[in-house]
Amino acid sequence: MYDVIVVGGGHAGVEASVAAARMGQKTALFTLNVDRIASMPCNPSIGGPAKGIVVREIEALGGVMGKIADKTALQFRILNSSKGPGVQCLRVQSDKIEYSKAMRDAVLSEPGIEIVQKMVEEIVTENNKVIGIRTKDGELIESKTVIITSGTYMSSKILLSANVTVSGPDGEPTTNALSESLRNLGLKTFRLKTGTPARVYTDSIDFSKTTIQPGDDKPYYFSNSTRKEDVIQEQYSCYLTYTNEKTHDIIKQNLDKSSMYSGVVEGVGARYCPSIEDKIVRFADKDRHQIFLEPEAASLDTTYVQGLSSSLPEEVQDQALRTIPGLENCRVQKYGYAIEYDAIDPIQLKPSLEIMTVDGLFTAGQINGTSGYEEAAGQGLMAGINAALKNQGKDPLILKRDEAYIGVMIDDLVTKGTLEPYRLLTSRAEYRLLLRHDNAYRRLSGFGHEIGLLLEDHHVQIQKDIQEIDEFIEHAKTVKIPHTPDFEAYFEAKQSLLKHMTYHFMMQSKDLELNLWNCSTFFKWKFVMI
Repeated sequence: MYDVIVVGGGHAGVEASVAAARMGQKTALFTLNVDRIASMPCNPSIGGPAKGIVVREIEALGGVMGKIADKTALQFRILNSSKGPGVQCLRVQSDKIEYSKAMRDAVLSEPGIEIVQKMVEEIVTENNKVIGIRTKDGELIESKTVIITSGTYMSSKILLSANVTVSGPDGEPTTNALSESLRNLGLKTFRLKTGTPARVYTDSIDFSKTTIQPGDDKPYYFSNSTRKEDVIQEQYSCYLTYTNEKTHDIIKQNLDKSSMYSGVVEGVGARYCPSIEDKIVRFADKDRHQIFLEPEAASLDTTYVQGLSSSLPEEVQDQALRTIPGLENCRVQKYGYAIEYDAIDPIQLKPSLEIMTVDGLFTAGQINGTSGYEEAAGQGLMAGINAALKNQGKDPLILKRDEAYIGVMIDDLVTKGTLEPYRLLTSRAEYRLLLRHDNAYRRLSGFGHEIGLLLEDHHVQIQKDIQEIDEFIEHAKTVKIPHTPDFEAYFEAKQSLLKHMTYHFMMQSKDLELNLWNCSTFFKWKFVMI
């Protein structure tokens, strides 16, 4: 008998199992392959607009994604740094091999988690209450609560042109039985589709024809426990290139061979991460589209061609690739494909991510109709927390829309549902000026500590950092810098950014004095990152 069974070892499954175990629950994580825990079958990165703030929120609540993303990153970059703090966010290019290894180690080293390498095919209930799961070999394993985080592995099919292969990502096994089990419990399922682009050998790319996208000189981290010596010292670069008319002509001439436009695809694809075929059709007025060339791992000689997701035949993908500057002579390691899978209508969920009609059954991640590692991890964390709280006889933790992007996402899912793979965007959050990267600890660490998920030593460090910020702001309110040559010379000698800020504010001030309170938001973001 377990307290919590987690079905699926992806990004949602890891957070769910670690959260439940840290909250004192005897937890079993069922996965098909322990070496593919938290794998990255698509884009090898963590963070980005809205998503990066979710990772900070996971970190503030006591989850694991942020720390491991920091330690296995190949590049750190703050996006939208020239814009307001409401849209600024961190994105890291990840080493997909090391990230998965570190996540596996985190699960294996967590007391209270047992990993079971078996396929789950049935959710077993009595009187509309979950009592456990049944594996493919017929074994019944009992549990007080069950969390399904099956990702894209339920009734999944790989689609490449007219070819349909019953398979999970990267040729992994799939199951039709689990979907059928959920439907037998009265749940509504529907088909969704996503895809992935080609990977090419890095040594076959002519980077001189592309634009370099380096990491930040002074990288920031998802976790305040990360130190400079913990992370990569010499960051890898990404590169920007573009499609062109030749690329578009090849794709247009072969649209009928694409899985999307030949009638093979049944599910709805992601609107905000469309295939290259979809881009050409939907944005016919555009003469080019961005393509980012991103390293996949330090130990691999492969580059991820972001922006060229496709289900066209391999020979057509090959022709299209060779029209793109820098890829004229590329050698392809693996071509892109589409994948179709079962998801449940998330409107059937409570805000705790528990199924309304089945007591003790929770779902998290892509099974709920979302896309992205970060959205999955955020849901997995909340499902793990709420399964543990349910077992403890306590009220669930429900984050509100003005408290977290995680709260926005879950509220959207359970109240509006989705007809397409849901992706978090800053525009979805009406309180986005409050839900910033720089204040995630302040917003959420109290919740993580109260439920026993945020470790005590980390909570103490967070409180210390917050106190230092508050003391700095209070002190800054009392400090004034007179507009005198001596002060200007001092800041000039220090090559201080404050000099330029001082000058900017002074030129707009009639009284030639600058109150440092005007700079406090700048200092909190740029230097403290809490």
